[in-house]
Amino acid sequence: MRIVILGAGPTGLSAAWRLQEHGHHDWMLLESSDRPGGLSMSVRDDAGFTWDLGGHVIFSHWKYFDRLLVQALGDQWVEHQREAWVWMRERWIPYPFQNNIWRLPPDELVKCLAGLVQAHRAPNGEPPKTFADWLMRSFGSGLCETFMYPYNLKVWAYPPSALGVGWMGDRVAPVDLARILANVVHRKDDVSWGPNATFRFPLRGGTGAIWTSIASQLPFERISLGTRAARIDTSARRVICEDGSSIPYDRLISTIPLDQLLRSLTDCPELAHFAPQFVHSSSHIVGIGFTGKPPAALTSKCWMYFPEEDTPFYRVTLFSNYSPFNVASPGRQWSLMAEVSESVFKPVNIATMVDDVIAGFRKVGFIDESTPIVTRFHRRLEHGYPTPWRGRDAVLDVVLPALEGRGILSRGRFGAWKYEVSNQDHSCLQGVEAVDHLLTQSKEQTVNGTMGVEPEAITRERSRSSTNGKRSVVPAHKNGWTGPVLTRLQPDEVRVEN
Repeated sequence: MRIVILGAGPTGLSAAWRLQEHGHHDWMLLESSDRPGGLSMSVRDDAGFTWDLGGHVIFSHWKYFDRLLVQALGDQWVEHQREAWVWMRERWIPYPFQNNIWRLPPDELVKCLAGLVQAHRAPNGEPPKTFADWLMRSFGSGLCETFMYPYNLKVWAYPPSALGVGWMGDRVAPVDLARILANVVHRKDDVSWGPNATFRFPLRGGTGAIWTSIASQLPFERISLGTRAARIDTSARRVICEDGSSIPYDRLISTIPLDQLLRSLTDCPELAHFAPQFVHSSSHIVGIGFTGKPPAALTSKCWMYFPEEDTPFYRVTLFSNYSPFNVASPGRQWSLMAEVSESVFKPVNIATMVDDVIAGFRKVGFIDESTPIVTRFHRRLEHGYPTPWRGRDAVLDVVLPALEGRGILSRGRFGAWKYEVSNQDHSCLQGVEAVDHLLTQSKEQTVNGTMGVEPEAITRERSRSSTNGKRSVVPAHKNGWTGPVLTRLQPDEVRVEN
C-alpha cells in the first residue's frame, strides 16, 4: 500500500513517524513550504529573537506523545507553572475569569453574581443551539456581557451566536457556583483549572524545534518540501502538483485545510460544493523585542487575555519567559508576542497592525515611549482558527466519510476542522491513529473526540533514516532544506500563509 501524506505539520510528521514504526516504507510526504512544522514551526528574525506562530504550550493527554517529545528534544525543556491573567477594568484578574470575579469593581461584581444565580435557578429547557446560548445559560447575563461575549468575539472573530456547541469539551471552564461564591467571600484567587495548568517549552528553538527534530529523524528521501498539491484525482488516485508532477497513491492522508482539499478534487463536484461552507478566521502574530527587563508586573506571567475593545489583541504572551533563549541576549532583552484575529466579520488594518499592537502595549502599561524596541515581527496566517460554525458537524458528517470512501483521510487541525482536538498532542495522535487505521483497521479515537487512548505498542525496531535516529539535521536534498531548527526572516516582514 502506497501512502501519500499532504502536509509536514504535527499530524503529517506523526503519521510518517508511525509508518516507520510499523516498518511500512512505501510512503511519501509532500509539504508546500520549504521547511517542516506547519503552524507549529518557529522562526528567528535578523535580531536573533525566536517567535512561534501563536501562543503554543506543550501539555499532553498521551504517554505516546510524551515519548515522542523526549525523542525530539531529550531533556532540553523548560517546565512552567501556568500563570495566566485577564486585563480589564484597569486591573489584573486571574484566569479562569469566572472563578475570580471578586476582583471586579463592586457594581459589576453584583451584576455578575446576580446573573450566575439566575442562570443556576433557571430550568434546563431545550438544549442550547449556539455557543452564545450555552454561555448565557451557564454564566448568566452579567458575566456574558462583561467578559464572555466580548472576549469570544475577539478571539474567534465571529460572534458567539455564530458558533455551535459541539466543540467545547475542556476548552471552556465549567461553572461551579459554590466555588465562585466562596472565592468572593474569602477574596481568594483560584487559578488551578485547566489541562494546561503546567506545561513545558523547548529550551532552544521554540515549538518548531520539536517538529524539525522529528522530521530530521525520518528518511529525508521520502519528504518532498516545496511541493504543493494542486489537484487530486480520486478515481485515478493521483496527486497532481503545481510543478506538473503526478504522484500515485493507494491511500492519502491529507492535513491541508479541508476546504482547500475539497476544492482540489477533480472528480467530486458533490464534495467540492461544500468548500464555501467552511468558516475560519485568520491570525496575526506580532512579536516585539525590547532591551532591558520586563516590568515587575509581568515578571512571572505566561500569557494574558484582553477582552476590551481598546486593544487590538486578544492574547499576549511574555515569550521571553518561556525560554531565556527566545531572545538574542538572555537577561538583557525580553519579548512580547501578541495575537490578533481577522475575519470577514472582523476586518483589520494590516498596514498599521504592528504600530497598533505597540500602541496597545503602551496603553496597558507594558512599555512606555522610552522603552527601546529591538525588533518587530509580523506574520499573517490565513488559516488561524478552524471555526466551529453552526452546522459544522452536519457538514463534517457527510464530507469526512465520503472522503474516506475515496481513499482519503483528512486529519489534523484544519484537516478534520475540529478545534476541540487541534492541540499538538491531538494533532499528533490523529496522524498516528490514521496510520494504524489504514494498516491494522483499528478504530480512530482522537478525531472522534475520545482522548487518552494509547496507540498499540509496536515491538518492531523502527527503521532508521540516514541520521541513525539521532537528533540531528538531515542531509541536503533536492528541495534545499538542510534541517535548520529555525528559519530566518526580516524583522518586520509580513508573510501570508495560504
